[in-house]
Amino acid sequence: MEKVAFICVHNSCRSQIAEALGRHFAGDVLECYSAGTETKPQINGDAVRLMKQLYGIDMEQTQYSKLLSDIPPVDIVVTMGCNVQCPFLPCKHREDWGLDDPTGKSDEEFIKVIRTIESKVNELAALAF
Repeated sequence: MEKVAFICVHNSCRSQIAEALGRHFAGDVLECYSAGTETKPQINGDAVRLMKQLYGIDMEQTQYSKLLSDIPPVDIVVTMGCNVQCPFLPCKHREDWGLDDPTGKSDEEFIKVIRTIESKVNELAALAF
């Protein structure tokens, strides 16, 4: 099983959503992690609420904000679109999803990002490296 890390700076929103959806939709083919170069005390509240509402996933029960050094070596690195210097991890495959951070935006914007992540997670799983 390939290990994938979803990476962004704070590991509090997009990368956490990707980890949760990766486990939910692709847990049979991908071992999913998320991490950042900094951490936040908690996962973004809107992300937590909307993931519960849309998928019944309680990220606060299963995930927490992690640093790059807190996760094992991975095969695949997916950066979320940091708009700054994205963190570097050695890997076999790397891609950047270029997602805007929905923090502080409307539920509609959040849901758009969540649905894009869902689609991209499923595409990644289908590649079955």
